[in-house]
Amino acid sequence: MDDVERVFRQGHGQAVATLTRVFGDISLAEDAVQDAFVAAIDRWPRDGVPTNPARWIIATARNRGIDIVRRAGRGRELEEWVALDHQLDASDPGTGEDPAVMRDDQLRLIFTCCHPAIRVEHQVALTLRLVAGLTPAEIARGFLVSEATLSKRLVRAKYKIKAAKIAYQVPREVELPARLRAVLSVLYLI
Repeated sequence: MDDVERVFRQGHGQAVATLTRVFGDISLAEDAVQDAFVAAIDRWPRDGVPTNPARWIIATARNRGIDIVRRAGRGRELEEWVALDHQLDASDPGTGEDPAVMRDDQLRLIFTCCHPAIRVEHQVALTLRLVAGLTPAEIARGFLVSEATLSKRLVRAKYKIKAAKIAYQVPREVELPARLRAVLSVLYLI
């Protein structure tokens, strides 16, 4: 389980960011990544740690996300899009995901979490959860609140992103000055 914990600490944020780009839904991405880590806890001690554990997590989470979407009835269109994305991955015989694209995914996720429509304490908590991979208990200790209170903040923030249809993107250059302060504050905390 030490290998899984190490990969979780190093790759959770990237996996959530990549899956958010693929599915366009933070909650779905987070659930799929969590399921992938549960699968890793089960399989890696038995089968060994894969050569590229982060890629394994992303691929497993992507498959889990597709399963979730299929059950929700929105699968056909998304399945075609993910298949195209998967073909692009398969065309790269190297590591699969381009590191520059993966970093861009994380940047988009940070800007999404730090949108001005979301309260500052929710921005920080959501970014620490999704990008840094901290548990709600760890974040709650940092905020000096109960885990239940922090969990509610995370749910509210994710709901706000979905309800306000906040785009998963880096803002345009003219919007950057107004948005940069929150992002820099969160990055400082991470």
